[in-house]
Amino acid sequence: MGNCGLFVGLTTLDLIYSVPHLPQSNEKQVAADMAIAAGGPATNAAVTFRHFDNEAILLGAVGQHPLAGLVRADLAAQRVELWDLRPEGADPPPLSSILVTEQTGDRAVISRNAVRLQVAARQIPSDILDGVDIVLIDGHQLEASVAIAKAAQQQNIPVVLDGGSWKRGLEAVLPFVTYAICSANFSPPDALSPSDTIQYLRETAPIQTIAITHGGDPIRYWTRGETGEITVPAIQPVDTLGAGDIFHGAFCHWILRAGFIEALEQASAIAAFACQSFGTRQWLSLIKH
Repeated sequence: MGNCGLFVGLTTLDLIYSVPHLPQSNEKQVAADMAIAAGGPATNAAVTFRHFDNEAILLGAVGQHPLAGLVRADLAAQRVELWDLRPEGADPPPLSSILVTEQTGDRAVISRNAVRLQVAARQIPSDILDGVDIVLIDGHQLEASVAIAKAAQQQNIPVVLDGGSWKRGLEAVLPFVTYAICSANFSPPDALSPSDTIQYLRETAPIQTIAITHGGDPIRYWTRGETGEITVPAIQPVDTLGAGDIFHGAFCHWILRAGFIEALEQASAIAAFACQSFGTRQWLSLIKH
């Protein structure tokens, strides 16, 4: 077994359909394919990290609703350890319905986030960081994320921010972030461009190592005064669902073994590979550990 990663954030149940096009009003379609899997940024990142012979712990809110059984079964199959901080919760887990367009791999998502399933910091076990080598937070469990990121910084454990989109209150966790890996949709207050985002993170936190991903466009990065771009692999995508999540999980694996630039390159290659198969799990059986 390699390293141990703690992944904090959103866990959903994803219903994924492959369709020829997005339905029009009152249109019915028969999907060409479908998949059911646990989803969410931290969850898919944990599955990816575990696939590369690491130990992955997922911290979130799942509960005991019948739909939660599907989430637990998938995580067990992927050998991800779930620390459920709402084990007796009766509410259903957030459910995502995802339509993947066959010709382009683009996805349309309807979902609920974790706003109604927030975990208080007092619910976090005191030994949560024992043996942990890296922490990833996706911002969906904000109070828990702040407490864990602060404790991780005090113990010199690197903290990775999955910045998929800006969330209210996220500024509270930024001072404890080691690596901010954000999408082009991550827009802090008054940030109108990736350059503005990088400047905000540098000046507000300040975070010394930042990358901005933008789908098939080059990754922009800033690390301790050095700026640059990384070209991502050119592919014909089958399904872009979870690409950013997989990128983050792969980054967590590689940053413990290589430098920042190489970790970004390796994560980009793995995410591109995953985009060439349907759903968020097929690629796992096609790539070596």
